[in-house]
Amino acid sequence: MNSLQEIESKFYVLDIKKVETRLQNLEARLIQPRILETNLRFDLPDSRLRSEGRVLRLRQDTEARLTYKASGQSEQGVVNRTEIEFTVEDFAKAKLFLEALGYQKLLEYEKYRTTYELLLGGHVHVMLDELPYGNFVEIEGESIQIIHLMAEQLHLNRNAAISKSYSALFENARQALKLPFKDLTFANFADVEVSPEQLQVQPADETVGSKSMIEK
Repeated sequence: MNSLQEIESKFYVLDIKKVETRLQNLEARLIQPRILETNLRFDLPDSRLRSEGRVLRLRQDTEARLTYKASGQSEQGVVNRTEIEFTVEDFAKAKLFLEALGYQKLLEYEKYRTTYELLLGGHVHVMLDELPYGNFVEIEGESIQIIHLMAEQLHLNRNAAISKSYSALFENARQALKLPFKDLTFANFADVEVSPEQLQVQPADETVGSKSMIEK
């Protein structure tokens, strides 16, 4: 895969364990066991990056990584965008560095991520994401066709693919539930339940194995 190009689809799912079982049945290789990610999203005071669909993110999991994403284009449920990502030595110092340049923390969000890899007409990465408001599957591959094929193998309705970011879905939940907090953390959502309707998403595994939905 082009290291500077991100091609992926995201799906909301009701049963993430069943998706993981299918990956294991396909003999996918576990390349990153379940781990907690802490993400800080930054913007300029005038919210220029967000308004232009661009992302500046600092992430901590097994290491600290700084990521820039250009605005993306969506085609057939697959988002294609330029992504520049590299590791940094110190998460706290990287945060101070960005703030010294005038960037401000826009949002903190957490998720648990498990990552699998397999060959399916090309390298494919499948990320199982557990967020405070629900579970998701991200499929990253070399082309739209490969991503669609992977979705079919996992019995996911590709017409339910989500083009919005996790932060945009958080805004849907905040507005629907009138949530007072501004960060997407597990502590904030400890006593909050969020429905697919409130997120404005459709479960991609709602009719598991429905070939007619996949080929629609």
